[in-house]
Amino acid sequence: MDTATLIRQRLNELHPQALEIFDDSHEHAGHAGAMESGGGHFQLVIVSDRFEGKNMLARHRMIYQAVGDLMPARIHALAIRAFTPGELDAADGTPDDHSRRPADNRGS
Repeated sequence: MDTATLIRQRLNELHPQALEIFDDSHEHAGHAGAMESGGGHFQLVIVSDRFEGKNMLARHRMIYQAVGDLMPARIHALAIRAFTPGELDAADGTPDDHSRRPADNRGS
């Protein structure tokens, strides 16, 4: 099973309303740290009501709790953007650049 699918499965426990996973591993080819760990570079954008009342650090901890076992063998680097549904609405539904194709092509 590919790493993006594993990340998606693990993050389902947060009941995301939206989840996009970007595999940026190709942009880091030859990077010593990535080569040593064997893991890839990923970005994720996740929207969940489970983040209500939580600061950024607490949200990141929730995500690392869910995917931490994939580090460092499958994930070398993980950039996280975590929002509540209200924050996404306030950002007009676009918290960041959505022109990129998600790693698993679903972008649900």
